Amino acid sequence: MFYAYAALAASAFTSATILPGTSEAAFAAFIHTYPNHSPWAWLCAGLANGLGSMVSYGMGRLLPDSKRPSEKTVRRLQRYGVWSLLFAWLPVVGDALPVAAGWLRFNPIVCCLMLLAGKLFRYALIWTGMGVLAA
Repeated sequence: MFYAYAALAASAFTSATILPGTSEAAFAAFIHTYPNHSPWAWLCAGLANGLGSMVSYGMGRLLPDSKRPSEKTVRRLQRYGVWSLLFAWLPVVGDALPVAAGWLRFNPIVCCLMLLAGKLFRYALIWTGMGVLAA
């Protein structure tokens, strides 16, 4: 069981960074295989994915001014603020949001909370979708 959680956490972590990952598939497979462990799998995947996004945030803090994130992403973050990070789980734009938040020097604690909320929400959607499909 430990290895299943470790694989889920690794998949969720890498999916939130610039590394490739398939955390949605790993999470769905996990809760399909171990339905009694669904709440713990939800927490494991959400926390690992949030941690991966915080690594991206940290990378953004280390970027020099000459390596600024895309103008579109920076404008979005400046307009909507830290609330934008709730959508860091979205494909394509999601990976850039934490990097840009770090580059803009947003508060790391607030960013962490927003990222975790968004990531946990995403896995809750997958989890409830699995329940609907099973019915």
